[in-house]
Amino acid sequence: MPLVKTWQLIAASAVAGLVLSAATVSVTGPWDSGQRKAERDRAASWSRMGGVDHGSGRLPEAAPSAPGVLSGLPAALQAEKQAGNPLGEQAGRQPGTGTGTGTGEGTGTGSASDDALAEALRPLLADPALGTLRTASVIDTATGRVLYEAKPREPMTPASTVKIATATAVLAALGPEHRFRTTVTPGAAPGQIILVGGGDPSLTARKKPPAGSGGSLVALAADTAQALKAAGTDSVSLGYDDSLYSGPARHPIGLNPNVAPLSALTADEGRLNDSLSGPADRSEDPSGDTARAFAGLLADRGIKVTGAPAKARAAADAEPLATTLSTPLGGLVERMLTNSDNDIAEALARQSALASGQPGSFEGAGKAVAAKLASLGIDTTGSRFADGSGLDRSDKVSAGLLTALLAKAADPQRPELRPVLTGLPVAGFSGTLRGRNSGGSPAAGLVRAKTGTLSGVNSLAGTVVDPSGRLLAFAFLAANTPGPEGAEKALDKLAAAVAGTR
Repeated sequence: MPLVKTWQLIAASAVAGLVLSAATVSVTGPWDSGQRKAERDRAASWSRMGGVDHGSGRLPEAAPSAPGVLSGLPAALQAEKQAGNPLGEQAGRQPGTGTGTGTGEGTGTGSASDDALAEALRPLLADPALGTLRTASVIDTATGRVLYEAKPREPMTPASTVKIATATAVLAALGPEHRFRTTVTPGAAPGQIILVGGGDPSLTARKKPPAGSGGSLVALAADTAQALKAAGTDSVSLGYDDSLYSGPARHPIGLNPNVAPLSALTADEGRLNDSLSGPADRSEDPSGDTARAFAGLLADRGIKVTGAPAKARAAADAEPLATTLSTPLGGLVERMLTNSDNDIAEALARQSALASGQPGSFEGAGKAVAAKLASLGIDTTGSRFADGSGLDRSDKVSAGLLTALLAKAADPQRPELRPVLTGLPVAGFSGTLRGRNSGGSPAAGLVRAKTGTLSGVNSLAGTVVDPSGRLLAFAFLAANTPGPEGAEKALDKLAAAVAGTR
């Protein structure tokens, strides 16, 4: 590994408090918002917090404080565009000070640094590869100081960067240690048991589960068989309850290999092959297929299942015969962000809805995510959360909202949000950034960012430690781009400029 990468990794860990081990980073880029990329999914050991790419055996450490971000940032972002500036750019402003060029007050640096960043970003943001509409926001997470912005309040289709909002909302609602339960309970009829889905997106039916997989249908079958045999039962009928979610099961984009029908009882993301990620044919009946797989696992353990599994409702007060738990929520969030996992994203959006008393549907999830972000002090004006994954073009967020979320996740007063940062792919090393800003790029090992790609839409939002040691949050959103390859290169140049400008 070149010396520059080693130094950058050490700096990123020391300043941002974000644990990185190159030995455990082995997951490559799966799909991103509807466009799949070449990938591998070899997971490393999960820490207590989970984390396919960030297993460290300890909770995430605190990033630099951002105590003033949420109070000052909205006022800063509402400042009018500078006269004669076609991009609406501003640089070096202290939140709440209008359209001044910045004095460096409260940042520990002079305005020359901010001006240099603006000079570096301005021509890069004007690249035609970024289409006809491009927006930007760069802030110092420790102070909330706006270092550069261009139309930061413009609502844009974010593609997969909306997963940052999904992650923030569910962590704020449930906390990183929360686990989702898949249970087996006695049914109302004699000799009946019911498999009850709890919305665990990590549930697997594989006899040799992937590392960090979470809930195991195999283990659940073993525990269920043991409980039944202890009670003198060797024959049952099987019902299954997937009623936790409501509304349409199919994503608005329709039948698509990027996401399965949404069910609270789904094993292996409804995949019909042995893949762990990437495009795949999906089950049209994930609940029924999961129940049938469970019946087969019971049969393997000496429990006869009479008849075909059928839908049923479990009693609310039924005592479980057996339970299997998901990966901790913090780990699920990390896996979702690193791999841009749409199935996990949609499940977590629904869990936010349920935790907030909303229906577990697309509509309920959208309302819950918006409300939870607002409760954190985030200005969601103009935003729309039509889904949790970013596959829906109706999603709308601004660059300023994304940097505000990233700054909030860096606040040591909000340790429950830390997986939003630790789950971001690392440039040149992991997930959807494994092949981007690699080699000798100043961003390699320093930039951690969520990618977003739909036809004509490209985005990048994340964090970077700049040469002066500041942890910066950035977001760049582009619309009507002529093609993904050119747009991604242009976005990578912007991120590298933020990483390397003094």
